[in-house]
Amino acid sequence: MARVLTPRAEDFPRWYQDLIAKAQLADNGPVRGTMVIRPAGYAIWERMQAEMDNRIKAAGAENAYFPLFIPESYLKREAEHVEGFSPELAVVTHGGGKPLAEPIVVRPTSETVIGEFMAKWVDSYRDLPLLLNQWANVVRWELRPRIFLRTSEFLWQEGHTAHVDEADARAYARRILHEVYEDMMVNVLAIPVVVGRKTARERFAGATSTYTLEGMMGDGKALQLGTSHELGQNFAKAFDITYSAATGGMQHAWTTSWGTSTRMLGGLIMTHGDDNGLRVPPRLAPIQAYVMVVKAGDGVSEAAAKLRDALRDAGVRVALDERVDTPFGRRAVDAELKGYPVRVEVGPRDLAAGNAVVVRRTDGSKTPVPVADAVSAVLAALDADQKALHDEALELRRSRTFEVSTLAEAIEAAATGWARVPWSAVGVEGEAEANGQGVTVRCLVRADGSVPDSEDEPDLVAILARSY
Repeated sequence: MARVLTPRAEDFPRWYQDLIAKAQLADNGPVRGTMVIRPAGYAIWERMQAEMDNRIKAAGAENAYFPLFIPESYLKREAEHVEGFSPELAVVTHGGGKPLAEPIVVRPTSETVIGEFMAKWVDSYRDLPLLLNQWANVVRWELRPRIFLRTSEFLWQEGHTAHVDEADARAYARRILHEVYEDMMVNVLAIPVVVGRKTARERFAGATSTYTLEGMMGDGKALQLGTSHELGQNFAKAFDITYSAATGGMQHAWTTSWGTSTRMLGGLIMTHGDDNGLRVPPRLAPIQAYVMVVKAGDGVSEAAAKLRDALRDAGVRVALDERVDTPFGRRAVDAELKGYPVRVEVGPRDLAAGNAVVVRRTDGSKTPVPVADAVSAVLAALDADQKALHDEALELRRSRTFEVSTLAEAIEAAATGWARVPWSAVGVEGEAEANGQGVTVRCLVRADGSVPDSEDEPDLVAILARSY
């Protein structure tokens, strides 16, 4: 059979595009830089949404919705913010066939419009903290688009909060970073992430601190999977978000913002995908077990339907494929491409022996098991493979992360993986030099791996890599 995908080792970017197309995850949209997310891809995004939304709500935030169109004047009220986003803005100048009195920006992010309404909703310290989140689309005009990774329109969640003081804002930004994002990425997406602090050069426009979660992709490059920002009082002062303090007098609030997007889908593909297609971690997978009728035979369809029902009763997300008019080999290849964690194959020959075949997507193993034991075998495989995918990705990162002592060594190491180098050996000038060679400081961490409070702390370690 001819190969379906370009091998990763031969051409990783081509493999990525092949997989998205062949697994029917997405297509390019009609406007350059846009994408159409197909049902198979959107089902994964819905699972990501559900898992993330549960964690966000557990952290106390409530969902709301704010307008797609933002007056240009709102962005100009926070100068650093508009300067940072200016090259990416899409601006509407006409509506209803007439020039608009004021240009309207299509939402690149919502700090400004949410800040306007926070100022209306906050009066007293009793109104704080105000913890908001929205699920929305945003537009950032990309010059070099790539599906899921960088598109001119993408889907995301963005959280925005206001607090009584800096300590409370910092604690909440860190809570989102660890309890929501890191927990989700490690325990659901099975992507080991390095959590650190962005440098001033890489900081979000208008923020005082930006924290990031960086994953290593299958080709050794880095992908920023989520960020959480302390905004200080910058937006509060620009939008007059003030409150009457418990001790009397008016104070400006301290705000945060944080977000993850459909970029996580790209990260999932590039972290776990192999030459046969996507591999979806079981906790995330919309379909965890795919029961397949190999070919028609006495009692085969009935046995397959009973297995589907038994798996569903055991809490497994399951689907049944009994399309015997389509060749089994083609259906099996399609199931591999889409990354279903476990296939349960039911055919006349195995069923005559009282068996079904459990096929694990992670390692490709095929194990005949008694039909009566199939549910327990599937459950065990799902648990084992969630851990296996994480451990495999962690081992890749370990094997392709290099401890170096100079900037030159770090830039050289970034050709094949990540470099860990003393921040003191890089500094602001070294960071600019690295950027000129296509290498960025992904984040700063303490020697013990924890997140620093400032880039001026002594003995910090910089993670340098090429990135998406």
